[in-house]
Amino acid sequence: MLLAGCGAAAPAKSVAPAGYDFPALSGRVVDSAKLLPEPARSAISAKLATLEKRTGHQFVVVTVPGLGDHTIEDYGVTLLRTWGIGRKNINDGVLLIVAPVERKVRIEVGYGLEKTLRDEEAKAIIDSAILPAFRAGDFPRGIAGGVDGVINEISVPERQAA
Repeated sequence: MLLAGCGAAAPAKSVAPAGYDFPALSGRVVDSAKLLPEPARSAISAKLATLEKRTGHQFVVVTVPGLGDHTIEDYGVTLLRTWGIGRKNINDGVLLIVAPVERKVRIEVGYGLEKTLRDEEAKAIIDSAILPAFRAGDFPRGIAGGVDGVINEISVPERQAA
């Protein structure tokens, strides 16, 4: 199964709900805030494609220039649903959302992976792999570290069965 909008298995909704300004789902890495140089985007996209091929889980990284008047939690869950990330009957999508202007980052997890990647684990990835790099001004390293952390958590077969 391919990512919706990247070869289209499950079609994503084409229009954001009223009051939201979402970027277009153009690939596994949607860098609307322009934080990633091309080599970093390509490397991350390749990792996400490999993850999906191996596990079926869909994982998208999105950077946005702003959240509007929304919390990152609300923005993230609405974006996850609007884009249709994850397999329809399994709800196993993951978004890593970075909003640099608001200085916010979030890992949004579909219901089907909530036991595999719990809130505490997502917070630990953000605190240990993402934020230290962001504080040093290195967005590519922070995003890549977050991607690696999430992949490590959701790729372990015994955790998926738990």
